Amino acid sequence: MHALLSQAQERMQKSIAFLHEELQTLRAGRATPALVEKVAVEYYGTPTPLQQVAQITAPEPRLLVIQPWDRQLVPVIEKAILKSDLGLSPASDGNLIRLQIPQLTEERRKELVRVLHKKAEDEKVAVRNVRRDALEHLKSAQKQGQVSEDELRRLQDELQKLTDQAIADIERASAAKEKEILSV
Repeated sequence: MHALLSQAQERMQKSIAFLHEELQTLRAGRATPALVEKVAVEYYGTPTPLQQVAQITAPEPRLLVIQPWDRQLVPVIEKAILKSDLGLSPASDGNLIRLQIPQLTEERRKELVRVLHKKAEDEKVAVRNVRRDALEHLKSAQKQGQVSEDELRRLQDELQKLTDQAIADIERASAAKEKEILSV
């Protein structure tokens, strides 16, 4: 039964790690390579993440420079960035692409905060689903006589503590990102 709890905790940690990755893609007014790393680029007919076909750097706080390893990809990368929902317009000189990160408007900040809250809520739901699955396993184990009623209560309490801790971690990460987005 302890293996079940450690498995549930591991799945909850994966949800938290996924949220951290998702939060990096939210633009907070500062240029960060994570902003465009996952943009899908058609590379020989296969959608490929931008980070696998180009070097992405942030030489200035409001500028990203993308240098493809294959110069023929420059127009393809430009199209992919324009199609993405980043709201950025690429400027190319034939060899590399520059992305100027504009100052966020108040309206865009509020929209990003709404997106942030949705992503955080999705991960909270994922954590609760992990708890629900673990509880179902515990209850079926108790019906089969593998776990006593007292042990079941103790394991349920332990599982609830893990869930509360995971949700608190999600809320902390969300609050930190919201503060970052709303700061001018």
